[in-house]
Amino acid sequence: MSVEVVTFGCRLNMNESEAIRRAAEEAGRENLIVVNTCAVTAEAGRQARQAIRRLRRLNPHSEIVVTGCAAQTEPQTYAAMPEVSGVLGNAAKAESRTWEQPFGLDAVERVRVDDIMSVRETALHLIDGWGGRPRAFVQVQNGCDHRCTFCIIPYGRGPSRSVPMGAVVEQVRHIARNGCAELVLTGVDLTSYGADLPGGPALGTLVRTILRLVPELPRLRISSIDAVEADDDLLAAFAEEERLMPHLHLSLQAGDDLVLKRMKRRHLRADAIAFCAKLRRLRPGMVFGADFITGFPTESYAAFRRTLDLVEECGLTHLHVFPFSARPGTPAARMPQLPTELARERAARLRIRGSEALHRHLAGEIGQRRRVLAENPNTGRTEGFAVVKLARPVETGSLIPITIAGHDGAHLLAA
Repeated sequence: MSVEVVTFGCRLNMNESEAIRRAAEEAGRENLIVVNTCAVTAEAGRQARQAIRRLRRLNPHSEIVVTGCAAQTEPQTYAAMPEVSGVLGNAAKAESRTWEQPFGLDAVERVRVDDIMSVRETALHLIDGWGGRPRAFVQVQNGCDHRCTFCIIPYGRGPSRSVPMGAVVEQVRHIARNGCAELVLTGVDLTSYGADLPGGPALGTLVRTILRLVPELPRLRISSIDAVEADDDLLAAFAEEERLMPHLHLSLQAGDDLVLKRMKRRHLRADAIAFCAKLRRLRPGMVFGADFITGFPTESYAAFRRTLDLVEECGLTHLHVFPFSARPGTPAARMPQLPTELARERAARLRIRGSEALHRHLAGEIGQRRRVLAENPNTGRTEGFAVVKLARPVETGSLIPITIAGHDGAHLLAA
């Protein structure tokens, strides 16, 4: 084994894990395991610590370095684990020079975590491809200037900062010419893209520029966004650009106005409903997913019901549901807490509502013609991000027209 990276959390972490692996290999590292952590929930931290202990048992002689958002926000937690060789902050984890020297045995030398709030630029991770996978991710933004009361991520990622458009376009062109059929733009707060760049180009400008200057890219997709910050150019791109996939994942978090205000979100319930309706008018067939938190402090049953109802009112299809997890240092951790079991029970109910919505969406796809990207010989994804079980093996990475013949409750079935 040379370098192994174990990833927790978001698509951005997936992108950075690939950059970490390459940086460590370029530095000549061997027998190294890197755990790239997530700090969104307490459960994510628990799973990372559990994985670290398991990795040590299976690899008694390997160096184990912990990085990522949890390492940035709780470095001493991981430094105190006897299984851990070193703790590395987010700012330098993808740089080759970071990995040139092993971590020291001294407790101080084992922790290399800088002040993330002082970081003012973000580097583009130059990744040629994704090990033959047909979908690649390009990180165009990092950090967040907002302070939602439940969220620790700004303290793990630092202030919002964007990659210049020219660098993004060159990276996209490079990946497309290496045979990648679909590219996903990622970031921590993607709709804040460009505010720190000369001229302040918005995300929509970046999307249109990529599609215009990289005509050889078959499909472009956008990861999670904050709908209230979507610019007019982005909406127009969805209406006019066929290669921009008709799927968005929205950071909604709740469907009740009082809860949203206590979360310090920047939208209200009506804003979410209006955004989905407007985008569907511009791009019929648009598919939406969303993030939700259940059991936020002071959430009443009536407030939770409004979140349940929002699934249908926005026409959501793919849900990511998290029971509230108090993060030390956030304002929400100091609010009156609901019982953990109540948050979990509400999460389970919301997931059931999401499964019902997905079932309706899949049923509505029967008989439709779709162009599917084969992620492996037997499965692919539609433009709207639904998983399709293919009728016969095809070449990974190919884009194939199919007719939807049915579904099994979780996947579409190709004719």
